[in-house]
Amino acid sequence: MMAKKKEINKNDLDFLGVNEDNVISSPFEDVIGERFGDYSKYIIQDRALPDLRDGLKPVQRRILFGMKESGMVATSDYKKSARIVGDVMGKYHPHGDSSIYDAMVRMSQWWKNSKTFIDMQGNNGSMDDDPAAAMRYTEARLSPIAMEMLRDIDKNTVEMAYNFDDSLLEPTVLPARFPNLLVNGAKGIAAGFATEIPPHNLGEVIDGVITRIKSPNCHLETILNNIPGPDFPTGGIIMGKQGIIDAYKTGKGKIMIRSKCDVVKNDNQRQIVISEIPYEVIKIQLVKRIDEVRFNKEIWGIEEVRDETDRNGLRIVIDITDEANAELILNYLYKNTDLQVSYNFNVVTIDNRTPRLTGILDILDSYIEHQKDVVLRRSRYDYAKCADRLHVDEGLIKAISILDDVIATIRASKNKADSKINLINKFGFSERQAEAIVMLQLYRLSSTDITTIENEIAELKKQMEYLSLIINDESELKKVIIKELKEIKEKFATPRKSMLVDEIQDIVIDKISTVIKEDCVVAITRDGYAKRTNMKSYNSSQSKLPGCKDQDALVSIIKATTLDTLLVFTSGGNYLYVPVFELTENKWKDEGTHLNNISSYDGSDKIVSVICINKFRDDLYVALASSQGSIKRVNLNDFVVSRYTRALSCMKLHDKENLVSAFITNGKTDIAVLYASGQIVRYDENQVPVVGLKAGGVRSGSRSIESSLVGAVALYEDNKRNIMIATDKGGVKPIYPRYVNSSSRNTVGTLAFKSFKSDHHDAVGLITYAENDIIQVISNFKSFELEANKVPYQPIDKIINKFVNLAKMEKLTGIVNSYTVYVDEKMVAYKVSKTETSIASFDENKVEDKKEQEKKEKYKNLSIDDLFKL
Repeated sequence: MMAKKKEINKNDLDFLGVNEDNVISSPFEDVIGERFGDYSKYIIQDRALPDLRDGLKPVQRRILFGMKESGMVATSDYKKSARIVGDVMGKYHPHGDSSIYDAMVRMSQWWKNSKTFIDMQGNNGSMDDDPAAAMRYTEARLSPIAMEMLRDIDKNTVEMAYNFDDSLLEPTVLPARFPNLLVNGAKGIAAGFATEIPPHNLGEVIDGVITRIKSPNCHLETILNNIPGPDFPTGGIIMGKQGIIDAYKTGKGKIMIRSKCDVVKNDNQRQIVISEIPYEVIKIQLVKRIDEVRFNKEIWGIEEVRDETDRNGLRIVIDITDEANAELILNYLYKNTDLQVSYNFNVVTIDNRTPRLTGILDILDSYIEHQKDVVLRRSRYDYAKCADRLHVDEGLIKAISILDDVIATIRASKNKADSKINLINKFGFSERQAEAIVMLQLYRLSSTDITTIENEIAELKKQMEYLSLIINDESELKKVIIKELKEIKEKFATPRKSMLVDEIQDIVIDKISTVIKEDCVVAITRDGYAKRTNMKSYNSSQSKLPGCKDQDALVSIIKATTLDTLLVFTSGGNYLYVPVFELTENKWKDEGTHLNNISSYDGSDKIVSVICINKFRDDLYVALASSQGSIKRVNLNDFVVSRYTRALSCMKLHDKENLVSAFITNGKTDIAVLYASGQIVRYDENQVPVVGLKAGGVRSGSRSIESSLVGAVALYEDNKRNIMIATDKGGVKPIYPRYVNSSSRNTVGTLAFKSFKSDHHDAVGLITYAENDIIQVISNFKSFELEANKVPYQPIDKIINKFVNLAKMEKLTGIVNSYTVYVDEKMVAYKVSKTETSIASFDENKVEDKKEQEKKEKYKNLSIDDLFKL
């Protein structure tokens, strides 16, 4: 149901001093939509996008026309920019002085345009994005090539329209004697539209236009022979021919622009010298970013970065060490700085007052049609002028032939007007001829001047004949356009600056090769905070444990090198592949930064295990255990990845199932798992199949155990570590592994503790430890640090004693030990026998699939009656 339209209170309008006739009563959405539509149309058509024919935005066109009208041409003296801006703003462009001056400055910058239209004297900015001096300090005039954009504009070559106050005429397009849209390109953002057109080489573009004029139906491949691609004023190397072809076909395409770099050796110093940078890259920011790479030691080998740019040209110097790999450094800089950038074509222009995405053939065709119109209009204008002059000269010759009668008629007339009327009536002269006769000066009656008039008549007839041929013969019209284009090419064309490469060169960087091997200490917490600390900071610290939040706990502390890799396992069944050098270097007492900065994962997940890898091996395995009692093994080599920006799945989990633990096994390891009810099940690892990362696991322990699995550890034969469990009521109990019976995987195992019904304990975690380890137990309020050797031994079959004093409503939720396994080539591994291999390859899912297949085979050939009998 529509809302009732609210009546306007006349008293309110009177109080506000508003005339009722000026009030618009309409829904707000309609008013805003209408106004914004008008605004968008204006921005698109008259502000931000270039015209397809002359390649200029309205403000640029008005500046050039206004300067020409004010006499600030290429041969005149420089005039203050403020004067030009004021003149253009007052006559043609009433949108503020800053937009006009900014457009003027851009048209004067050689690093933004292939051909500059404004010859500016003074500070007009720099490649470092320095602003130009204020308009009162700079002076300007039109450049010689800008005059070609305006040439013949006074000969009615283009349509003129009234300015904003209908007091003056301004051109809707310039004659544009060369294809400026391609030569200088364009960049702009409108409402719902944007344009990005790169600059091209003038000589190549003119060749392309001439080819298109001569062969109007030629294919894009032919034009590519003349215009192979953009040509940026700052040079550089353009890579990606296919992107250029796509852009020339559709108006959209992507290329890469790479800096021109050379590796040289001067005065016993190796240097990378950059002499050309990508288009529209700010030089000072590029130098700053390269220096940040050096300062942050992102890659080894850079000693110093200097900007040596001067009046002789651009020059950025990077000093590198003698041992540094220059190619590796360059590749790293190409990938991580603006030394190489992508450029996306988006050729949107205004065609017949409409924004349109255009390919290069459409651009050339529109420009050629524009030039035909310009030359035709000029030829008609010149023909009319010649005809008028011929008509006057013929009248003069006729008057001279009857000079005495003409003079007598003039002498007998009352005044000039009467003389003209008498000449017209008596001798048949036209108004134009009569005017010329009465204004004729006596010296022109000499024989020399009569001869001059006769010669002029002959020349005029010859010129009119030629102009008539241009007007009536299109082939002659094309010849004129081609001739004038060649003249401009000869006068203004310059060699290509940008080099073209067909294929985009892939940048493959082995980050490891950029890292300096350094010893460090790594710490990772359960909530995902990690840090790398150099040995100096670690050794000077008074505490063995680093900084950590109150409710957080340390999952891993290990001495490693920057070339090692961490496998970090989360409760959501995923793992993070984290090279140590990617960790942020912090002081030992700091909390560190979150792992999400390196590899993104679900923030609600907890870190359950960490393994440090020096060398990935195919004879070691990672065992993974889940809260619903599933377990599996995965070959360590399967965890290697090339991209590690996000977490990857390592175990298939069901709803409300979590990954509890992940640990290394070596082929001769016992696995011990703990259930919340207190059962510890210990068995040989070879009873667990080796499967892929995405597979689920098999049951660990008897299915009669109804509680959840809370912990799993590896019991290595040659590594004498004890195990410790914790319960929710604060119980902490060391257990000697020899008291835990080894059995098969599907048994109920050994009861680790007893508890009263009135004081029931549930196990919350299981760890291995050595005597000097510091253990952390976690509650729903905070974490506690315990010295392992101070936790008293309790017999395995006895009631568990409370060791940690808990507050009201406080419960233990887990126990962790920051001890981390370090995998290198020295770690012992055992070969698996054939019998063990057959056990390990057992897969319950495959057995189920096999039974299902046998069932299908059994019933495949039975009839309906047979099935009913069954």
